Amino acid sequence: MATIEHSAILKAPPERVFALLERVEDFVDYSDMIQAIEPLGEQRYRWHVHAVGMDWTFDVAITENRPPEVLAWESIEGVHNQGCYRLRPVEEGTEVSFTLTYTLRNRLMEKAVTKAARPLVNKVSRQILERVEARL
Repeated sequence: MATIEHSAILKAPPERVFALLERVEDFVDYSDMIQAIEPLGEQRYRWHVHAVGMDWTFDVAITENRPPEVLAWESIEGVHNQGCYRLRPVEEGTEVSFTLTYTLRNRLMEKAVTKAARPLVNKVSRQILERVEARL
């Protein structure tokens, strides 16, 4: 299992940041690599991502939605992954910590994808948080 982590401080209160992060469908606007997000109902979504020269599709379910502190998800179909945003107030606004873990069935492929994906996921995470901050 590979883990990617990223954090940033946004100049807004946690409630405002969380309100944007929990609108999952809007993530399409936050990253160039996210091609589409289809709502499936019951806090489930189908993600279409183009990364590492490949198209990836996976379904996720929100597993924890505790405003304004935690938004977590886990895949239910496709590439196995789980992640969460943790928000905490700081003097400058809100510290947002992002954690993503994923597993691929093929160990060699996982190593190759991890090597390529780590900078990409960090880029996507930075893009998302920068664009969320711009919307604030």
